[in-house]
Amino acid sequence: MTFKSRDTSYLVISTILRTAVNDVYTARPEGKDDGREYTLLVLKDHETVKTLMEIRSDRHLPHDGSEVSDSVIVDAFTNGNAYILVFPYRQERPLDKFFVGEAYSLTRCEDICTNLMLTCIACGLPYPVLYLILDQGLINLAKDDSIYLSYGVDLQDLDRAKTERDCAVKCADIMLSVLETKSDQKNISYELLSKKSANQSYSRFTELYRDLRIAATPIKKRQFLVRIKSFFYRNADRFFGILFWVSLILGIIALILLVTHLVWGDVPFFRLFFNSFKNIGTESLQQ
Repeated sequence: MTFKSRDTSYLVISTILRTAVNDVYTARPEGKDDGREYTLLVLKDHETVKTLMEIRSDRHLPHDGSEVSDSVIVDAFTNGNAYILVFPYRQERPLDKFFVGEAYSLTRCEDICTNLMLTCIACGLPYPVLYLILDQGLINLAKDDSIYLSYGVDLQDLDRAKTERDCAVKCADIMLSVLETKSDQKNISYELLSKKSANQSYSRFTELYRDLRIAATPIKKRQFLVRIKSFFYRNADRFFGILFWVSLILGIIALILLVTHLVWGDVPFFRLFFNSFKNIGTESLQQ
């Protein structure tokens, strides 16, 4: 199965989701072998299409396929009775499966929360769509702790009335689930977010970001001994190399001294030091 836009023909690879309102597929550009894959959000329900177009129009975004202003939307076009949005595809690593709170430090958990919030801000999606993505847990944790979204979203509950406040509150709930794994520690960020989230006090992502950064655990300066150990660990090969050559030189010197002692009965090198002590000033020690 293929879906053709004005410039590209998308060949379906697999099916992610099928509902009465929309289908979701992974696809690649037909005739191209660059390895890139995309998520196709295929809207079949007329009322949902109308609602989504109105949402995009409210944000002064074009919806005729000629230009796409949403930062994560690659393409948008109609195909028969369907309206199709094209997103980049990336292999899923769901946050709820790949996040292992017990193995992470509090600072690392706070960093993951910050990354989630920044991803929500940067995606540029209409808030009603972003809300559904957050609500359906389409959040992925990369190996470097960055966060990226999946776009296989079910639009049956698309609500045009959802705003940034709703998204910020939902984002705060997800962040709390991450920070909760460290609730037994001195977790100021968890305490602050839980209190304000319970009252739905957040109306903007910037407010959430501000509170998280204010309450975040400061990175403690490493103690002097820890720094010294770290220095030795980093330069271990060099130190072992120096130690090897010093040991080799000392071994050769010891061998030479042993041979001279066996040949001459003493070590001529030591005579130099011994004889120098026979006279102190102008007097001889042998008098």
